[in-house]
Formats: sequence, structure tokens, C-alpha cells
Amino acid sequence: MPVAKVNGVPTEFEPGMTVLQVAERAGEEIPRFCYHERLSIAGNCRMCLVEVKPGPPKPQASCALPAADGQEIFTDTPMVKKAREGVMEFLLINHPLDCPICDQGGECDLQDQSMGYGRDGSRYAENKRAVEEKNMGPTIKTFMTRCIQCTRCVRFITEVAGVSDIGMISRGEDAEITTYLEKNIDSELSGNVNDLCPVGALTHRPWQYHYRPWELKKTETIDVMDALGSNIRVDARGAEVMRVLPRVNEGINEEWLSDKSRYAVDGLLARRLDKPWVRENGKLRPASWDEALGAVAAKIKAAPADRIGAIAGDLQDAESMKATLDLFRALGSANTDCRQDGAALGYGPRESWLFNSSLQGIENADAVLLVGVNPRAEAPLLNARLRKAWLKGKMQVAVIGEAVDLTYPYSHLGAGAKTLSKLPKAASDMLAAAERPAIIVGSGALSGDNGAQVLNALGALAKKVGVIADGWNGFNVLQGAASRVGGLDMGFVPGEGGLDVAGMLKPGALDVLLLLGADEVDPTGSDAFRVYLGSHGDRGAHGADVILPGAAYTEKPGLYVNTEGRVQMAERAVFPKGQAKEDWAIVRALSGLVGQTLPYDTLSQLRDKLMADHPTFGRIDYLAAPAAFDPSSLGEKGDLGDSVFVSAVRDPYLSNPIARASATMAELSALRVQPAALAAE
Repeated sequence: MPVAKVNGVPTEFEPGMTVLQVAERAGEEIPRFCYHERLSIAGNCRMCLVEVKPGPPKPQASCALPAADGQEIFTDTPMVKKAREGVMEFLLINHPLDCPICDQGGECDLQDQSMGYGRDGSRYAENKRAVEEKNMGPTIKTFMTRCIQCTRCVRFITEVAGVSDIGMISRGEDAEITTYLEKNIDSELSGNVNDLCPVGALTHRPWQYHYRPWELKKTETIDVMDALGSNIRVDARGAEVMRVLPRVNEGINEEWLSDKSRYAVDGLLARRLDKPWVRENGKLRPASWDEALGAVAAKIKAAPADRIGAIAGDLQDAESMKATLDLFRALGSANTDCRQDGAALGYGPRESWLFNSSLQGIENADAVLLVGVNPRAEAPLLNARLRKAWLKGKMQVAVIGEAVDLTYPYSHLGAGAKTLSKLPKAASDMLAAAERPAIIVGSGALSGDNGAQVLNALGALAKKVGVIADGWNGFNVLQGAASRVGGLDMGFVPGEGGLDVAGMLKPGALDVLLLLGADEVDPTGSDAFRVYLGSHGDRGAHGADVILPGAAYTEKPGLYVNTEGRVQMAERAVFPKGQAKEDWAIVRALSGLVGQTLPYDTLSQLRDKLMADHPTFGRIDYLAAPAAFDPSSLGEKGDLGDSVFVSAVRDPYLSNPIARASATMAELSALRVQPAALAAE
């Protein structure tokens, strides 16, 4: 490996590294504003100046200078110090003195670096320039007078998000960042530019003037707005969640976060269920816990085992689903299901419902077939990874389903089952010729009357074109619900002779129906005694005969399994609202009243039981290597029908009860550009 000296210390580096990267490998901190590890190099802030020999006797921008064998790099010479102070002085010429009111105050790169490199006075007496504010949408508040033209926002929106909605216009003192034609930023990743902005020119509009960073208690946990399991940090003040920020996890979300995961937190306070309710004479009235649980227990004890059932929702933790499953199996009921969308999954090897190539590994695929899935709406960060692989020029993409804007070109093969049954030869050849082909299927293809047949056809195609090979498993199911893989792993599906979701909701099918946070189904058609256990007054609570207030995902510790099969542990950031309790504890209390007391009294004991029955849950943050299996045995053989594959997520901003309670999500939904047919390549 080549070697360079950094302040006299020999440092090995990989070919292609820049001087900045070599210096940081040697342990030297280089100040910067425009440079970011995941964006292209701009070299326009000039804060990262260093002295390099051999080379001209002047400071050079280390972020854009390739390192070479035998170089001598100096980061602390008088020349470098004077140059950096000069750059900082120029940056502060026009920067307003509004740190006391700036939302970035306390976590601002400009503040931090001005402490290290700022002068104690300025040699400029001219008036500061002012720049008109821009309207960039509901997620971004602009103070463009603060902007230092680092262009991080421009590069992120263009390169990562794939929407060229932000750019720089004019030159010199007139240069400014703006949106084209004064339009809102049409991206589900727009909030990331606020994190990237180093000076407070772009800040989070939904949280404007709500908090100071030093007031917040920070909790590292897991996001449940989609099935990726993005790593997040929840910042709370008192009992209120103030904001959600991404944590770095290279295997899942890198350091980005979708707008829904970030800004839906205002829905944690709205439409909350904070006390039990019991329906009496057709009207709901507040009740005590003893009264509400007693009413539910009486109905369950009076009903035959085959006349009670439970449906688990999309945001449930594994512990609450395990407690519910154990209770209903102890009662003799086989009517349990966690598949609100009716997807034909849950029977077969575990790999049949996982994203087997892994979220990071999909970047290695060179040919991808998307079937009944819109990753931009269902998993924006996965879509960003697909775009990144396409930008590198090593991935071809084909789509069976809706023609939508995915931010990268693709071949649109057809709309649904007919196309899959007679796949064009060009698409089949594309997959067969690829070194690492992949199929990504969503619930839009696997739900419906012919879901099992579609799954079987996809399995046969996967076997035919070699999607599964030594060291590579490209058969991927993209789940849309954070709870889905965990539910399937523990067998929260109908037992022998049991009813699925559609069967349980039919009139006359059940006497008692427990909706465990199930808000994506319409229970009003069922004439059963309906019990809703959840956190929000959403669809599941409408028409319920008893409402048991549960905890939201920020209010309880819990295990979640993401779409690639990685078990992750969420932590409590705040306590449940009012009289609400953790979901598993409510089910445990109910079990004692119906005469089937569950064998655990604490969360730790419940987890021990869960991990003993299903060892997968004991491997926290572990991702198994791609496992081979025979995909042709999945589903059922038969006619695929003529259904059209439509994404299971029609409005990504209103896809769960927390998001539907959020004012920010309502605004984003109203401004959303609806999917439209494209002339995709």
C-alpha cells in the first residue's frame, strides 16, 4: 500500500484516497463544510486547506486533492492556520448574527469551527447581504441569508434522492441556492438536507422554535414506519417526543431517514387513547381497567374456542404478538393472523418471506425485477440504494406493475399477472445473463385471490434464471409492515382449520375479535364483539365494543424484525400516555381473567420464552448469510388470473395510525405528486 507522511507520521492508505481521508486516517481532524463522505466532491468551501509537499508553496483543498505515495501532508503549520482563519473570515462576512434564535444553535458546524478558526474581529465594514427566503415545502424552513453555498443540499437532492429540485443560480455575491420555478421539493427524503446543512440555512420546519438541543433527552431506538428497521434517535423533552433523527447503520439506513419516519412524531400526541372505554347502550363511555378487562374476559369465556380470533397490526412489537399468540393457542383458537394485507406468506421456509440479499447486498445485484412493488413509496431508503447501484452503472431494472417515477430508468414490462405468466424474453434473458440477478416482490403482487399462484410463478422464475446460487440469494420479499417478519417468524398465522384476516372479518364468523393494533382493515363488517388494543383512535377503534389503550412504539421497549430478518431492539423514550399500558402487559392481565394465565410476569421472562420457542429472536442485530432454498415449491400452482399489480401503499404519508394523526403528514399527503404513467426506458 502507498504511504504518505501526515505531520511527520507515516500513514498507509488505499489508492484513490484524497489527502483529507489520509489525514483523518492518521487521526488529524480536518475542518470542512462542503465535503461529505456520501456525496460527490465539490471543493467550494475551502475550509479543509492543508500544505502538501511536493507541490506549490500554497494551501490546497484536501478534499479534492488525490493522495500520492511519498507525499508530506501538513495540517497545523502557520500557513495552514492563517489560510483557514482567512476562509472563516470570508464565510462570516455576510452571515447574520442570529445564533440566539437559530434552530441550529448548539449543534452548528459554523459555530464550532468559528471557535477554532475564527478571528477576534472583522476587517469588513460593508453591509451584510440579504437573500430572499424560499418555499421548499412543509419539511424545510429556509433562512437563505445564512447560506454559505456549500451545495450539500443540491448534491444530496440530485444524487441520492434523485430529484433535481434544488440548484445554485447566479455568480459571486449574487449566488444563491433555490428551487426551480419556486416549487416544493418532491422527495420523500427531503428532511435529510436539514441534517446536512452545516449553518442553519435549512432547518426542520415542523420543529421550528420548539426546542433547544441541550433540553432534550436522547434515546437510541428503532423506526417502525416501514419494514426496514432504520436506526433512529428519539429526542424527548418531558413526556413529549420532540424530534427523530437518523443514526448511522451502514447495513440498513446508512445515515439517512425518510420524511415519514422523521416527521410523523407529531402524531404521537394527537388522537391518543389514554383510558379504557366500554360501549354501553350503543355509546362508548370511560371505564376502569378492571371493568374493561372484565367485560372482555366474560365475552371470551362465553364463546367457543373456534369463535374467537385475533388480528395483529403493522406496528406491533414481537412481545405483544407472542403474548397474544400464546393466549389464543391456550384458549384453543387457531384464528390468528398478522397479514392485514392478505399476502400469501407464512407457510414454507423462513427465506420465503425475507429480503434475502439484504438491504446493503442488493447494491451488488446487476439485474433487478420489481414485481408489484413501488420501493420509492414503500421503502424510500431501499429505493435510494437501488438508485446508487444504478448510478454506478452496474444495475438494470425491470418492472411488472405500476409505471411510476422511481428516480432511475427501468424497463416497464407490463401491469400485472398476464405479463408475469408470459414474461418477455428480453427480461428473462436479462436475469439469466446477470451474475447476481434479483427479484423484489411486494405485497401488491402477493395479496388477492391469486397471491399464492403469483408466489409460485415467481419462485419458478427465480429457479429458472438462477436467482439463488452459491453465496447469493436474490429472492427478495419487501415487507411493508415493521411487525410482519416477526409475526411470520413466530407463526402468527392461522393454525390448522383457522381463519385468516378476511375470514375473521366476515359477518357471523366470530363471536369475539381482538384487534391488536390492527388499523389497516375495516372491522365494521364483522358482527363480533370487537376489542381494540392500540394507541390511537383510528380505524380499529371505530365501532369497537371495548377499547384498551396501549403504548406507541416510542413508549415501550420491544423487539422488531426487519424485512431482511434482522432482529433489533427498540427502547422506551417516554412513558405511555394517561392510563395506557404496554401491550404485552394488557394481554398478560387478560390471560389471568380468562383462566389461562401466561407463564411470564415480566418483559424479561416473556423474552426468554420467545427466544426459547423461536431462537431467531435471540440473535439481536445478527444478519444470517444468504441461505439457499428451493423457490419453486412456494405457493400453489395454478392460474395467475389477470389482476393488475398495484403497490400496497397507496399514500406513503398516511399508511399507519400515527401518520394519519400527524398534521405534517396530512400536509405532505395533500402536496404529494400522485403516481402517473411514465415513458420509462
